[in-house]
Amino acid sequence: QVQLVESGGGLVQAGGSLRLSCTASERSFSNYLMGWFRQTPGKEREFVAASSWSGGRTYYADSVEGRFTISTDNAKNTVYLQINSLKPEDTAVYYCAAGTYYSRNSLRGTDYWGDGTLVTVSS
Repeated sequence: QVQLVESGGGLVQAGGSLRLSCTASERSFSNYLMGWFRQTPGKEREFVAASSWSGGRTYYADSVEGRFTISTDNAKNTVYLQINSLKPEDTAVYYCAAGTYYSRNSLRGTDYWGDGTLVTVSS
């Protein structure tokens, strides 16, 4: 079964950093764009960042550009999200996704999702 498994969430103070990881269970995702979304209770899931596996194409939401960095490690089938200068409003469940294209400021055609990892930022 094809899976995306996130890790790296936790409780961190404002101003701190975290690195989230998402590992794909197999290389069948090689033709996908890999991305991160986040969601807080009562709100819609929000696009955060996406990348091709080569890293040649990266996309960011305006709200996180400059603080978040997406990267990939093909050998490990893993995509990372480095989050710096964390703010309380970054508190959310972060989801990894595999999508087929980027359009209208989001990753689209998201056929696969992980179960999410919780990031909590204390003030």
